[in-house]
Amino acid sequence: MKRLRLLLLPFSWLYGAVLFLRHFFYDRGLYTRYSFEKPVLVVGNLVVGGAGKSPMTEYLLRLLSTRTRVATLSRGYGRKSKGYLEVQADSTAAEVGDEPLQVKRKFPWVTVADCEDRVEGLKRLMPQHEIFILDDAFQHRRLQPGVSILLFDFDSLKRNKFLLPAGDYRDLFLRRNFADIIVITKAPKLITAEEKQGAKQLLRLKKEVPVFFTYIEYGHLSSLTTDERVPFPVGAKFMLVTGIANPKPLSDYLNTKGEILKEMNFPDHHQFSTNDLRNIRKYAQSLPDCLIITTEKDAMRLQSPEVVSQLSGLPVYYIPIEIKFHMEGDELPFDTLIKEKVLKDVS
Repeated sequence: MKRLRLLLLPFSWLYGAVLFLRHFFYDRGLYTRYSFEKPVLVVGNLVVGGAGKSPMTEYLLRLLSTRTRVATLSRGYGRKSKGYLEVQADSTAAEVGDEPLQVKRKFPWVTVADCEDRVEGLKRLMPQHEIFILDDAFQHRRLQPGVSILLFDFDSLKRNKFLLPAGDYRDLFLRRNFADIIVITKAPKLITAEEKQGAKQLLRLKKEVPVFFTYIEYGHLSSLTTDERVPFPVGAKFMLVTGIANPKPLSDYLNTKGEILKEMNFPDHHQFSTNDLRNIRKYAQSLPDCLIITTEKDAMRLQSPEVVSQLSGLPVYYIPIEIKFHMEGDELPFDTLIKEKVLKDVS
């Protein structure tokens, strides 16, 4: 696999040249950029998938949405619809995308919208809202954000920084220096000062940028069909089914709660087919007293009526997650910084 990726390096260099020229034209004002008077926060990453953009968006909503009118805007990756669309709690993942649907169901009072053209989407949302959070829009250069929050998975910092297809980077590593805030996600829950310093050194920043660290906090098991929440049973056995970019953190967590007997890992945003569901049922029935575990994002795609009917009678649960910031003293400097940058501009 490593040898194959090395053979792909010329294509990565070509892709990098295209990216460099694109950024050059935007940075020099040769391509038009749009800015807005109201606060626009952009959450993004440089590596393909798995950095925790949706949990970060949810964190920002918890921080800001009870204080003023907040809207979130995403592309709605994986949806079958096109153009501008506002997400409803009874929408399906196929219509609006799994991540926007998850956000809407957790924050029903917040306007959640999809639009491939983030500038057009913001124009539609601007009159009725005061703050805007854009998921996965760091590369959307037509937009000049008010605050850009760039995420790096803790473990990914240790790997090579090659661009696609030889590596996992979809944008140039040098773009990290254009972020307003950097958050290193999925760090160990118990992290030393030396580990933090080592991670910061791997960023090799060319300017002073605030860097924060987060870890994942897992919730109780939640039933796929009823949302009933239950604690983990003693000596639990699991079958893990995921369609996300990086299932390893969840797999590691489940191994602390019991034993994983079977893993079925599909690509990110995977739409489960009839054959997939048939295989899930077959394996589950061969593993008595085994709980089927999935992620909250996958649950959005597994909760459609036609899918639920095919999983009927099986013990399927998802695990909600939140991100927690590593404390520095008695305060959360990230919260303070966001409020200073955003709420001061809200009338």
